[in-house]
Amino acid sequence: MSDIALQIAPDDIVAPFQIEGESVRGRLVRMGAAVHEIISGHDYPEPVANLLGEACALAALVGSSLKFDGRLIVQAQGDGPVRYVVADYDTSGSLRGYCRFDEEKVAELATGFVRAGAKSLLGQGVFIMTVDQGPDMDRYQGVTAIEGETLALCAEQYFAQSEQTPTRVRLAVGRADLGEGMRWRAGGMLIQNIAEDDARGSTAEAWVRSQAFFETIGEDELLDPTISAETLLFRLFHEDGVRVFEPKQLQAFCRCSQERIETVLKSFGQEERAEMVEDDGQIRVTCEYCSRVYAIDPATIADDEA
Repeated sequence: MSDIALQIAPDDIVAPFQIEGESVRGRLVRMGAAVHEIISGHDYPEPVANLLGEACALAALVGSSLKFDGRLIVQAQGDGPVRYVVADYDTSGSLRGYCRFDEEKVAELATGFVRAGAKSLLGQGVFIMTVDQGPDMDRYQGVTAIEGETLALCAEQYFAQSEQTPTRVRLAVGRADLGEGMRWRAGGMLIQNIAEDDARGSTAEAWVRSQAFFETIGEDELLDPTISAETLLFRLFHEDGVRVFEPKQLQAFCRCSQERIETVLKSFGQEERAEMVEDDGQIRVTCEYCSRVYAIDPATIADDEA
């Protein structure tokens, strides 16, 4: 195990980069422990776990570009075996995610595919990105139809329609054994073409060139724990040169808490809360994100006497 550990590159980071002298910028994400914690918190079938891993990697890629304290929520929902997938990133680098699915329908679908993708799992539906700038600001939300077998294709379509920003996205999810058994990993890369202006001139040629390099990325490279972000970016863009900036750390973190759960329960009427009480006199609530179970004493959320 010590020999393996010496070869492992930094994990759970998202690193911004810029092609030297060109109009193309991007971000590279590589996730290990963080995405494993999110996925392994539930007993997801492999196709569903892959979809959730994609959502988490995408949320980190896009959310890490926010210039203010807030959250980015990536969500896709439809009429397929997976009702919805959501990944929630905040600008501290915290991530959480969840899928709701029909186990029998996913099993039926999986028999005919090597790995069912977004369109097959979600069916007819929508892909949504929501930017939450805090309680004092309006949320910004963009919506596009689900038309690709990966969330990467959904994101590219979203940026083309909602942001008018030429964008390419690649996502990868898989498992690897680094000495602790098989554990989930996720990786991804996003590149964008900076808009033309009088000083910059035409950016079309640089964008075409960068996309050609981008197309050579393999899923195995995005997931390989022995390849650092800097090494992978140098492999792709060494002919032009690439500048990699300070990476941001990522971690799995759920915002659920005893206080939040009690606040939600207080929003129910007294009779509704009474129906929730179990045989031992407690109300139990399970967080759908992290699966933590909260036991609430009904007396602590009782209505105040007039």
